[in-house]
Amino acid sequence: MYIALEGIDTAGKSTQIESLKAFFPEALTTKEPGGTAVGIQIRSMVLEGELKSKRAELLLFLADRAEHTESIIAPNSEKLIISDRSAVSGIAYAMDQNICDLDTLVALNRLATNGHLPQMVFILQLTPKELAYRLSQKEHDTIESRGINYLLNIQDALIAASYALGITTYVIDASQSIDTITQEITSLIKGAL
Repeated sequence: MYIALEGIDTAGKSTQIESLKAFFPEALTTKEPGGTAVGIQIRSMVLEGELKSKRAELLLFLADRAEHTESIIAPNSEKLIISDRSAVSGIAYAMDQNICDLDTLVALNRLATNGHLPQMVFILQLTPKELAYRLSQKEHDTIESRGINYLLNIQDALIAASYALGITTYVIDASQSIDTITQEITSLIKGAL
């Protein structure tokens, strides 16, 4: 089973993936972008603000997704795969750029993944107050420096993108304790295995 944790920056995806490893030690963990050698280079280019073109950014993320799918997801489809982000994020961030319509974004991501989409997505949702607090505690990359309203719009777009892809989606209150969130996700995964 291929599952993905989604959420805006600081929502706790990486923390939850680390916690889930204790409950699913046999699981393969990965991330997008950056789950492959090519992905590491793409992630660096985008997050360091080297690109001027939003279309180039979208196409690079699609290239990373295609490489990630072929190298990591497809060959391990018989295992439990837990990914930090997926095509859901790709669509959500592109929706905000108004590069093309939702149907086109869904089609492009289906092409990039060759239809290998997560069976289940957990979206960690933050309130505006909690997001402001978490952002105040760290330095910002290019995405985070776009501001709170931008990130909240992306958070809404994550939910819309997940539903547009037809993926079973659970929206989880990310202001809960780490253990509470982990227990909720673990229970849902075990129920689906």
